[in-house]
Amino acid sequence: MSQPIDFYFDFSSPYGYLASEKIDELAARFGRKVRWHPILLGVVFRQTGGAPLTSIPLKGEYSLHDFARSARFLDIPYEHPKHFPLSTQHAARAYYWLHDQDWQAARSFAHAVFRSLYTEGRDVSDSEVVLEIAARQSVDRAVLAEALAGQALKDRLKTECEAAIARGVFGSPYIVVDGEPFFGSDRLPQIERWLASGGF
Repeated sequence: MSQPIDFYFDFSSPYGYLASEKIDELAARFGRKVRWHPILLGVVFRQTGGAPLTSIPLKGEYSLHDFARSARFLDIPYEHPKHFPLSTQHAARAYYWLHDQDWQAARSFAHAVFRSLYTEGRDVSDSEVVLEIAARQSVDRAVLAEALAGQALKDRLKTECEAAIARGVFGSPYIVVDGEPFFGSDRLPQIERWLASGGF
């Protein structure tokens, strides 16, 4: 059986959002499943010395233009959020809590978070917004709120970030196919060819 594809992303990554809208469909065409791994770019940047694209002179202006252009190219709705960049630890922790119970519910939640941020401009750094998004996905808000306040989920996300860095993940999206890493949503055509040909 073919190995699952690993998809690492931060909810605050526009390119991560674009990849999230395409990766499952692409994998399914080749009989593959995808394992989603939300991480925190802030943790990764402490390891790499990186910074959010939009905060970098010259590159920041280009990235804002490219986010929108790339979305148009992929036919994905996109509106750059007013609150950006922003922290996404609540959404990432909620994802892992949901995934331990129902991976499909977690996947639906992840899409809802991404779309809330990049089409509605919702401030997903706010735990109340995350809880509202989850509640719209038929998640028990009170139970999730209690879990988010606990240490276990904080430790879980920390462990996931450490594991991603240990694997070489340095940005979002970072996609691993058969041990081969691909960085960026613009690598989707390469991933498609890799899956079709068995590697190149």
